[in-house]
Amino acid sequence: MTMSALAVQGRAVKEAASLLSQASDEQRCAVLRHVAELLEDTCDELLIVNAREVDEYHESGPGRDRLTLTTDRVVSMSQALRDIARHRDPLFEVVERSVRPNGLRIERIRVPLGVIGVVYENRPNVTSDVAGLCVRSGNAAFLRGSSTAMKSNQFIVELWHEALERHDLPKNCVALVQDPSHETATAFMQLTEVLDCLIPRGGPSLIAAMREHARVPYVLDGDGNCHIFVDETADLATAVAIVRNAKTSRPGVCNAAETVLVHERIAASFLPALAGAMPEVELRGDVATVALVPAATRASEEDYEREFLDLIMAVKVVDTLEEALAHVARYGTGHSEAILTNDDANADAWVRRVDAAAVVVNASTRFVDGAELGLGGEVGISTQKLHARGPMGLKELTCLKWVVRGEGQIR
Repeated sequence: MTMSALAVQGRAVKEAASLLSQASDEQRCAVLRHVAELLEDTCDELLIVNAREVDEYHESGPGRDRLTLTTDRVVSMSQALRDIARHRDPLFEVVERSVRPNGLRIERIRVPLGVIGVVYENRPNVTSDVAGLCVRSGNAAFLRGSSTAMKSNQFIVELWHEALERHDLPKNCVALVQDPSHETATAFMQLTEVLDCLIPRGGPSLIAAMREHARVPYVLDGDGNCHIFVDETADLATAVAIVRNAKTSRPGVCNAAETVLVHERIAASFLPALAGAMPEVELRGDVATVALVPAATRASEEDYEREFLDLIMAVKVVDTLEEALAHVARYGTGHSEAILTNDDANADAWVRRVDAAAVVVNASTRFVDGAELGLGGEVGISTQKLHARGPMGLKELTCLKWVVRGEGQIR
């Protein structure tokens, strides 16, 4: 795809975004509900298309799971659209109001960002989820998926086109770049006249490419090197269940736990119980861990730095809460950090002092997800601090506009 062809497609998306921003809430919701129905009606066809792509995927690791659609996942996609449609309209909400001494009435209201560009790998469910959040919040979705999921993505985007046109909105409110090459991805990141915000959904290489090439504002959906600290007051059975869930329920996602930190006073009881509860997980730990769990191997410095996205977990025995906080400060990526404790003071210290998009007390890190937190869905989980932090739902896809109303005042 040439730069000129990409620019032509981008201009069409920009024009569609202008029309979408003025569409009624009822119109936007109707599109989402229509796509939900189409996903369910065409589920078998979509699964056939997707299965061919999975068969052609030869890489190891979590990529295959992210690429794979199942009946349950398609149903979840359709349900997510209905959930998003049930949320309150974020557009033109007055978030602040005041009156100046001279009588000027001041408001700040939510408006769409415009065109949201998303670069992502595998994950055909993201095609529908992102489109739903963008359309619902009045933004056009300009999507650049990977070659591995191209046919699945095209199938899903065609459903969006059918629904948009059925409800008198331009089909380019949801657009897919047809060329998945790296050259086109780089050009996409530089569409300064089209994109208002760029979001990457992928691994370190994609994030690095974004940092190097992007010329438009971006929100980083960064690595999830998530920790769980089991302190000396934690209920051990509950802690084992939480850590197992956080590691094994879906290890290839960014909110899966990668490291467990264990207070030395309970390590002798907790670590053997944890190893017994998740025998499928390879534990890599410090000297104290290996002494307590003979099947564990010694962890390297790199193991504490890594986002495994696999059935591997780093383990470290710590002497104090302070040591746990220091470990998270050194190795954490600002995603999600959990403490399991029955000590309110320790919980409060964790909440106040851990620098992350989300802190969790006595629950699994897997709850750090837009749908689980009541947002209806998310376009990503921001690990940076400007514009948005944490799961990005409808409100995070808006910005604020000042409105000043007067009766002839002059300065």
